[in-house]
Amino acid sequence: MPDRNIVSWTALVSGYAQYGRSDECFRVFRDMLIWHRPTEFAFASVISACGGDGDCGRQFLQEYLASDRHMFSIVLKACVGLATEQHASIVQSYVLKVGLEDDTVLANALIHAYARRGSVALSKQAFDKMGSPDTVSWYSMLKAYAMNGQGKEALQLFSRMDAQPDGATFVAILSACSHAGMVGEGTKIFETMSNNHGIVPQLDHYACMVDILGRAGQISEAKDLIGKMPMKPDSVVWIALLGGCRKHGETKLAKLAAVKLKELDPNNSLGYVLMSNIFCTDGRFNEARLIRREMEGKTVRKEPGLSWIKVGNQVHEFASRGQQHLEREAICARLEELVKRLTDLGYVPQISLALHDIEDENKEEQLYYHSEKLALVFALMDIMKNIRICVDCHNFMKLASELVDMEIVVGDSNRFHHFKVKVCSCNDYW
Repeated sequence: MPDRNIVSWTALVSGYAQYGRSDECFRVFRDMLIWHRPTEFAFASVISACGGDGDCGRQFLQEYLASDRHMFSIVLKACVGLATEQHASIVQSYVLKVGLEDDTVLANALIHAYARRGSVALSKQAFDKMGSPDTVSWYSMLKAYAMNGQGKEALQLFSRMDAQPDGATFVAILSACSHAGMVGEGTKIFETMSNNHGIVPQLDHYACMVDILGRAGQISEAKDLIGKMPMKPDSVVWIALLGGCRKHGETKLAKLAAVKLKELDPNNSLGYVLMSNIFCTDGRFNEARLIRREMEGKTVRKEPGLSWIKVGNQVHEFASRGQQHLEREAICARLEELVKRLTDLGYVPQISLALHDIEDENKEEQLYYHSEKLALVFALMDIMKNIRICVDCHNFMKLASELVDMEIVVGDSNRFHHFKVKVCSCNDYW
């Protein structure tokens, strides 16, 4: 190439890291440092390569990364996109080694990095070690609790917050209340925003309250709140209402929310998909089929459900039915065995969730091959999914956690679910 920019350098670093060629990854990254300041994407690849290279990777960090807070902040942001807390731990060990453990910015980045990997205990550890947490610190820890369904812990933390909360802090604590089903607590906090703290609720705060009410089945109250908003509801507010309607089968209000969502964001597939699911749950397959045809006619594409799982130093991606994986046949065979064993423990497929009016046995087969089930069978460890986990897979994971006698962690687009001995951290409320 006559001209090598930061994109081409980063692509090469990423390629070597992805295929486990650590030495080449380090060499190219070292050469890149001569010409460019690395981005968080380049750091993500290098840290990923370090994670599987033992002492060589820690040695690399010591030799080639400047010991300044800005550089480490970028590195920790990179860790957020990686598969496990191991990568953040590697960076944290070096932060301690060079004496930057008291830096507030880095501590906040650590809290966030661990939380995004479902490791709320490590987030709390980083928070507790801070001498003087600032507003961002409190927000980050509240967000960590919210993402992992620990509403009570979030409320306890909020009650002893000794920094002035800002708008983002209230979004975090309201989200925690929503995921934990704490309607009364969330409502009280929402009311104290302006009365006690002088913060006027914005769109994201109203969206949280609509979500709190909708999840709890208070659909009419959520609709009334939308009507009282001093500003025009955005797509996030209507998505929150639509989610509550889907959970509690409120078809009439769901249609209204779906229409509003399509007006504001016509290319968003979520409104179409949720309405289709609502109709399928009610057995109204013709109407569900019409929704799908409307999507096709408007060329609105649904984001495919994908799951990722890290085994060793490699991240594996799964799609529904496992078409993209080289070991598909072996995985599907093992899945069938697992399904038989879980059926003996009480697993019953939620066939009402299947999106087409096909035979029941085919509906069951359709559910068996969801991407997170395939990922679980491939390796019983942490799983990440890019969309919301379905009810059937949720039930499946609860029983599987008892069968294999270990904790299973699934992070979807909204939160983390920690399954252990047939119980989920969300208490079946998500």
